[in-house]
Amino acid sequence: MSKNTLPSSTTRRNAFGLGALVALALLFIGVTILLTFLLRGARLDLTESKLYSIAPGTQHILETLQEPINLYFFFSQEASRESPQIRAYGQRVQELLEEMAQRSDGKLRLNVIDPQPFSEDEDRATEFGLQAVPLGGQGQSLYFGMAGTNSTDGREIIAFFQPDKEEFLEYDVASLIHRLANTKRAKLGLIAGLPVDAAFDPASGQMRPGWTSITQIHQLFDVQTLATDVAEIAPDIDTLMIVHPRELSPATLYAIDQFVLRGGKLLAFMDPQSENDPQAAQMAQMGGMMGSRSSSLGPLLEAWGVDFDTGQIVGDRELGLTVALQANQAPSQHIAIIGFNRDSMNGKDVVTSALDSINAMTAGALSKKEGAAIEFEPLIQSSTNAALLPAAKLTFLPDSESLLDGFKASGERYAIAARIHGKLKSAFPSGAPQGATAGQALKESANDANIILVGDTDILADPLWVRTQNVFGQRVAMAWANNGDFLANAVDNLAGSSDLISIRGRQSFFRPFTRVDDLRRRADDRLRATEQDLDQKLRDTELKLTQLQSSRANQEELVLSPEQEAELTRFTQERARIRKELRDVRRSLDVEIEGLGTKLKLLNIALIPALIAIAAIAIAVTRRRKLRAGRAAAHTG
Repeated sequence: MSKNTLPSSTTRRNAFGLGALVALALLFIGVTILLTFLLRGARLDLTESKLYSIAPGTQHILETLQEPINLYFFFSQEASRESPQIRAYGQRVQELLEEMAQRSDGKLRLNVIDPQPFSEDEDRATEFGLQAVPLGGQGQSLYFGMAGTNSTDGREIIAFFQPDKEEFLEYDVASLIHRLANTKRAKLGLIAGLPVDAAFDPASGQMRPGWTSITQIHQLFDVQTLATDVAEIAPDIDTLMIVHPRELSPATLYAIDQFVLRGGKLLAFMDPQSENDPQAAQMAQMGGMMGSRSSSLGPLLEAWGVDFDTGQIVGDRELGLTVALQANQAPSQHIAIIGFNRDSMNGKDVVTSALDSINAMTAGALSKKEGAAIEFEPLIQSSTNAALLPAAKLTFLPDSESLLDGFKASGERYAIAARIHGKLKSAFPSGAPQGATAGQALKESANDANIILVGDTDILADPLWVRTQNVFGQRVAMAWANNGDFLANAVDNLAGSSDLISIRGRQSFFRPFTRVDDLRRRADDRLRATEQDLDQKLRDTELKLTQLQSSRANQEELVLSPEQEAELTRFTQERARIRKELRDVRRSLDVEIEGLGTKLKLLNIALIPALIAIAAIAIAVTRRRKLRAGRAAAHTG
């Protein structure tokens, strides 16, 4: 009976096992299809700097889109074939755009276009205003830019995605989308204590041209000029720009204070000694003492936790420009007229990251007060070969060289422009001062304030950054520094939106091999030390040969003496030994780098499959043990 029953039982078990496998396969396929629909668009970003996750500010911009926006991403695949870095960055840009489109709930329509030469797509890219960059020796042109349009025929472009600006890729794209979604120009309030705008000059009887930097701002934004004694700032002004706030009344300071606390953005240019203040010069011409040329937001800075001493001026021995104060003087370095370079700029802030040079004159230093709760981020800084000079020393300066008398660098870098953000308290805790507009007196800001402070007003004046020419009756300005770009970037950043301000620069997609770089640096140090040793021994041997030659009895004899021959032989052998050592050092460097590369390959290629294999073996062994235990139990039963 048992012999006849056993095969039937085995067959049933096999059939049951086969059916279970089929059921599991169908279940797996069903779950996969279900998850495909339920988790569509779900992603897991495991990169250290979250390179594939968009910022909350970008997400909010996408969520608040009211109308569809079309994006046209142009990238020349064939032209970039020989440039792996460009292709990798092109893939990075496309992935970011696809991520944004996916999170926009259909409001962002992305079109990826590969413009072939002499095609309609290439004509379209040219029509949008995108730049074609020559690439390679075959005359191919690379298109790598983006155009965006909205429902009202508005158009914005990124002419070319520059790889060196990759940290601000998300900001640039989000800014383009924001401009298309908000077509109304931002409103900027301007309080100026200097003649920055074009106006009639009674002395000359002619129109006085405005400063080029301010003229550009008028072209980019809806600028509303406010009086220097304004007692209230209208609610429709989102950003306020102040130039040379000299002797502002308490009522005006209170209006600025309340504007910032209710969420307004502020850009303020102050100065320990404005070289373009006409009022101080007029007082001197009338026989009086030179009037004060300093300006500050004194009580407001005190409440915000910022130090700005109008009695001190930054002098920089390394970055000071060479100028002539008078026509009959030879040019010399003026350490208070500073030419800031790329190393002086904050490369992590979108306002200054792409700037190369900014010139300032008799600028003051900004710093964070000890214990202040704000975040203080320098935008433009001096070199370490700098010090603070008494402002009085520059009032009647005979020549720029006198500033070097007693100059001693402090080793500190001084900030002449800085961004501050955080929760702020009112500078008027007791309420509105006399003359102020009545209303609700805010004691502190509800949200983080965002303010950019600059310790110089001359930075905006034409002589420090543009040359003007008269071309066919038109006044044309030719820029030779980035002062105007700094102003435009600062206003654009503050006036954009709180979401845009929150999008900071990110870590680059291309991460360096720090371990390899460290190996190269250490090897270079060893090579340099060995080469210096070789050079020293070479000089010593040549000196010895010269001494031996001069000690010869017969100066006309051309044959080397035995001592000279022995010294020359020794040097030749020594030189061969040191050269071999140099080769060994270089070879050891290559061996270390290759060894590191081999380890990385083993980790990437072998480790994961090995872990999977081990897991599979463990599962197989476990299942076999369970199967044996089940058979043993069946036989026992």
